[in-house]
Amino acid sequence: MKRDLDCVFCKIVAGELGCIPVYEDANTLGFMDINPIAPGHTLIIPKHHAETLYDMPDDLLAHVVATTKRVASALRKALNPDGVSLIQANGKGAAQSVLHFHMHIVPRTLGDDLKINWPVVAGDMDEIREVAARVIQALD
Repeated sequence: MKRDLDCVFCKIVAGELGCIPVYEDANTLGFMDINPIAPGHTLIIPKHHAETLYDMPDDLLAHVVATTKRVASALRKALNPDGVSLIQANGKGAAQSVLHFHMHIVPRTLGDDLKINWPVVAGDMDEIREVAARVIQALD
C-alpha cells in the first residue's frame, strides 16, 4: 500500500496514531470523526494513500463506496437518523482538511441546522448547456 509519512490518516492506518474504529477490511478503514458535526459522524478512508478523487484507482474507489454504504447502513440501524449526508471534498477550494481521500458519513436529523445544504435556485439554462458541452468535450 502506498503511504505518505506526513499524512495523519496514513499514520492511523499504520497504527502510529489512534482512532475509534467502527469497520476495517483489507482495503478500507472506518472510524469516528474526532471533530464530529453530528453524533455518529464517521470517516471512511482507503488504506492506500491517494490525496483526492482524481488520484484514486477505480477499483479502490469502488471498494470505498461499498464500505461507505455498509457503514452508513449500520449507522442508520444504530442511530435511526432522519437522513444521512455523504461528503467528499477535493482540494483547498472544497475545504479538504486532510490530503488523503476520505468520505464523511454524517447522520442527519430534521432541523439540525448543519450548513451543508443549499437553497434551490434556478440556474441560467444557456450557461448550464455551455458548461455541459465543455464537460462532454473533455470526456472525449
